Amino acid sequence: MAIFREITCPQELREILNESCERQTILFKHSTTCPISSRAWQEVQNFIKESSDKILVGRIKVIESRHISNQATEELGIKHQSPQVLLLHARQVLWHASHHEVTQIKLMKALDYERLPFDLID
Repeated sequence: MAIFREITCPQELREILNESCERQTILFKHSTTCPISSRAWQEVQNFIKESSDKILVGRIKVIESRHISNQATEELGIKHQSPQVLLLHARQVLWHASHHEVTQIKLMKALDYERLPFDLID
């Protein structure tokens, strides 16, 4: 099972970004009031259950921790959306998806091909 961490403060975001230099890292931006985000969160949870403990997944609740979500947007340079997943390597975004594109299958494909150009069409 992948390692999961909730991100609620700037220090936790810095730690996740730094750890992306050492391991495969997924950042999930989640809106707790959105049904699409709830479905995406279920996909991410399925991904966590089926993934190796070498993978780190961090979640930012965008309403409750808006300042952290904004900080992630600023530091990573990817326009904010929610739900949104970002595959990180060395503090850089290699791939991202939002809304209905957030699926367990696409997350697994993104990790498999993180170093190569790839097409994530189902």
